[in-house]
Amino acid sequence: MTDDSGSTPDPTFSQAFAAAAQKAGIAQVTPGEVPTPRALLAAIGGVRGLVESILPGFAFLVLFTLTHELVVSVLVPVGIALLFVVARAVTKTNATTALAGALGVGLTALLAILTNRPEDNFLPGIIINAVSVTVLLVSLAVRWPLIGVIVALIANDGGEWRTDRAKRKVLTVATWLWVGLFGLRLAVQVPLYLTERVDWLAGTKLLMGVPLYAGLLWVTWLLVRTVYSSNPAPAADTGAR
Repeated sequence: MTDDSGSTPDPTFSQAFAAAAQKAGIAQVTPGEVPTPRALLAAIGGVRGLVESILPGFAFLVLFTLTHELVVSVLVPVGIALLFVVARAVTKTNATTALAGALGVGLTALLAILTNRPEDNFLPGIIINAVSVTVLLVSLAVRWPLIGVIVALIANDGGEWRTDRAKRKVLTVATWLWVGLFGLRLAVQVPLYLTERVDWLAGTKLLMGVPLYAGLLWVTWLLVRTVYSSNPAPAADTGAR
């Protein structure tokens, strides 16, 4: 809506989501385009974002393996994450991701210190994976696969993808793949958490974090490209609800 002063109309949810995705790098790999290594790297935050994502967890793994000292092992990664925030501020680059990362590292460190259980450093991540699986499964159950919703918002496709059998099928498959990713993390990490294998937890979190995320992001957009690249006339399917 616009008012009499001629102010800019408020953005719709779709526009706001697309803008947020662009800032986060997700929309660097757009529907219908060939996903390149450069676009994929941008989607995970670039080289700088990759280092910011991996280094705190790697520091925890090394320190805990060498010292088995909880406080040192969790506080050093917090310091590293805060340094990334300061570096972003000094260079006047977007610090949102670094700040969110520092907050996450700080909260997990605090939880581990309060409970005096090193494995609790990984509990929030396990909970996030469980919630992600639940949300994805619910979206599939109600026939609004979450990956389809996200892609439609980025591609400004509206709800048309749900009446296109090919698009709906591909986006449903993509959603199941993300269920598989989060489910695999839980299948590996929950037993390690319950048996207090902290070193293995740290290692598997690194291996099953950014590398698997980047690989599945690549596969997802390859799938999406098969139904968005040529923009054919949609094959109406009245079975969509």
